[in-house]
Amino acid sequence: MSAPILHRHLPDDLIEARPLPGVRPVSGRWLRVDQAYNAQMAERERLIGAQRREVIYLDDAARPAADELLHQILGMLSSFDFDFDFDVDKTVQCPDGRSVFIEPDDPLGTLGRLVQCDLCILQKQGDEHVLTGAVLCFPASWRLSEKAGHPLTRIHDPIPEYDANLARRVQRLFDGVRVGQPIWRFNRLWYEDPALYQPRSEAQPRPVMPGESAPFYRSERQTVFRLPKTTAVVFAIHTYVLRRADVPHQLL
Repeated sequence: MSAPILHRHLPDDLIEARPLPGVRPVSGRWLRVDQAYNAQMAERERLIGAQRREVIYLDDAARPAADELLHQILGMLSSFDFDFDFDVDKTVQCPDGRSVFIEPDDPLGTLGRLVQCDLCILQKQGDEHVLTGAVLCFPASWRLSEKAGHPLTRIHDPIPEYDANLARRVQRLFDGVRVGQPIWRFNRLWYEDPALYQPRSEAQPRPVMPGESAPFYRSERQTVFRLPKTTAVVFAIHTYVLRRADVPHQLL
């Protein structure tokens, strides 16, 4: 069994902020490259190579949004430790030493090999936003195949707390997010297993681990932003997993 991929500490904003359902504006860049980049990217490479159909989904209607998202994130990477060689072979040299070729016909696969965060594309269809594309390597107890192509209410159907009132609030959030003004929130979960890839069927809900006994703490920093051209909404998920001993005392 391979060693777990863990963070040694949480960033200050995930310690000090309120967890779900509170949201706040992003201060600075929403994209992050952190201490777990090398290990997390090795796992993402493995999953995309071996289980692509389970971790990547793209509806034809979402292709323009996926292309726009790739273009936007490529423009952000220069502010991190990435090097570009677009004149010769259109590759990106990543902080872990990998060279990633920019595949114009595979925008989500390319993004999944460049950045730590998972990325979900949601587009308004009728009264709701629908999941039309995603690269999801680190699901926290859900399966992309069961959510792909469904609206927000159906996506959250197994969650008892997701009642009609909460559904309206979430839909207003997705309707209201403005271009250039991303917002974020986060959750706090306790797990027995530190694995990042934890798909779980709706028919087999995850046993809730009480915080006083579970050995691993998992937190997702979830960013919501709107793409300016296609107006699609992107839900980005940056995952942190820590041993109990490394969790700040105020979160225990």
